[in-house]
Amino acid sequence: MQLKRVVVTGMGALTPIGNNLEAYWEGLRNGKSGSAPITYFDTEKFKTKFACELKGYDPGDFFDRKEARKLDRFAQYALVSSDEAIADAGLDLESVDKFRVGVVWGAGIGGLETFQNEMIGYAQGDGTPRFNPFFIPKMIADIAPGNISIKHGFMGPNYTTVSACASSANALIDALNYIRLGHCDVIVTGGSEAAVTIAGMGGFNAMHALSTRNDSPETASRPFDATRDGFVLGEGAGALILEEYEHAKARGAKIYAEVAGGGLSSDAYHMTAPHPDGIGVVKVMENCLENAGMKPEDIDAINTHGTSTPLGDVAELKAISRVFGKHATNININSTKSMTGHLLGAAGAIEAIASILAMHHNVVPPTINHSVVDEEIDSSLNLTLNKAQEREVNVAMSNTFGFGGHNACILFKKIG
Repeated sequence: MQLKRVVVTGMGALTPIGNNLEAYWEGLRNGKSGSAPITYFDTEKFKTKFACELKGYDPGDFFDRKEARKLDRFAQYALVSSDEAIADAGLDLESVDKFRVGVVWGAGIGGLETFQNEMIGYAQGDGTPRFNPFFIPKMIADIAPGNISIKHGFMGPNYTTVSACASSANALIDALNYIRLGHCDVIVTGGSEAAVTIAGMGGFNAMHALSTRNDSPETASRPFDATRDGFVLGEGAGALILEEYEHAKARGAKIYAEVAGGGLSSDAYHMTAPHPDGIGVVKVMENCLENAGMKPEDIDAINTHGTSTPLGDVAELKAISRVFGKHATNININSTKSMTGHLLGAAGAIEAIASILAMHHNVVPPTINHSVVDEEIDSSLNLTLNKAQEREVNVAMSNTFGFGGHNACILFKKIG
C-alpha cells in the first residue's frame, strides 16, 4: 500500500511567551523567558513560587461568560489555538467533507483546576455532595477535541491521547498515520494543558521535580546548564492542521512543512526517571528516522525534550551522540523549554511548531539561561546557547518524553 504524504497547512499557538503564532515566534527568536511569579493563587507556603503562566490571556476575548464557565482553562486553550490554526490553514468549512476531518488532541492531565476546585468546595462543606453539573464534562481530558469538533462539525476520528508529557506528540503521530492510511483528509491536532494550579504545583513540588530558584524565576529554566535544578511548569496550547498533500494542493493551501515520520518507544525503566543510558531515547530516534526513510546525516536541527532536570538532559544528549555519531556536532540542538517552561501534555505540540518555524525562517531558537558548563555534556555539541542562530534547516526533529517512560519523536522536512 502506498502511504499518502502529509503536510502542515495551519498552526496556532497560545504560550507563555506569545498568545498567537506570530508572537510565539517573536518570543522564540528573541530568547524571551516566560517564567515569572505565580499570579493565580497565594504561593507563600509553596516551595516553588513561579511558573510560565499565559500573559494577558482573558477568556472574555474569546468566549461569552456563560460559555467560559463550562470550560476548564485547558479546554479554552484548545479552542483558542485550534481556531487560529484553522483560520491560518484557510480551510473552507462549508466545502470540506467533515466526515473526513478529525480531531486528535493531547493532554497529560486535563481539567486539573476543575477537579481541584470541586474537591476543595466539597471538603469545605457539610458533607453534602453539592457538585457543579459541569464538573465531569469540564474535567475529562477528551472534552477538548470534543468541543473542537462540536464547534466546527468535524465528524472524523475524535479522541485524546494521554502519555504524560508525550501526549501531544503522540497525537501528532496518530494524526499522521490516519491521513497516511487514507482514513482522513484533514486532522486538527495538538495539545493543551493548564496545570499551574494549587494541586499541580504542590504535586510536582512533592516529587522534587520543579526548580526552586525563587530568587530568579526568569532564569530558572536552564537546560544543559550545570546548575539546573528542575523544570519550570508552563501552560498553554499548540494546534496544527495536518492535511493530505494532494488535498492541500488541490485547494491551493500554503504548506509549512511535510511530516516526514514519527517514532515511538518505551524506557520500561522507572515511573519518572529516564534510563541513565538513554536506551529508549536512542530507539525512538532510530525508529523515527527509519519511519521517515532518512539517515542521521539528513538532520539539521533537534528540538530536545530538554526539561532542565539533572538526569534527563544528560541522558538525552548522550542518546543524540550515540544515534548521530560524528554528525551530531553539525546539528543545531536546542531546548525551547528554556523559554516556555514545560507545558506537559502540550509540550510536543508547541515544540513541533517551534521546529517547523525554525525551518520556515531558517533560524534556530536559542537555549537561554546557560552560564555554567556541565562537564558531563559533550562540549563539541552545538546547543544553540543564549542566542538564536541562522542556518539552513531542511529537516528538523522534535523529541518529547513522558513520565512512565513514554517516548515520541517527530520529523519535519521542507516540502519538495
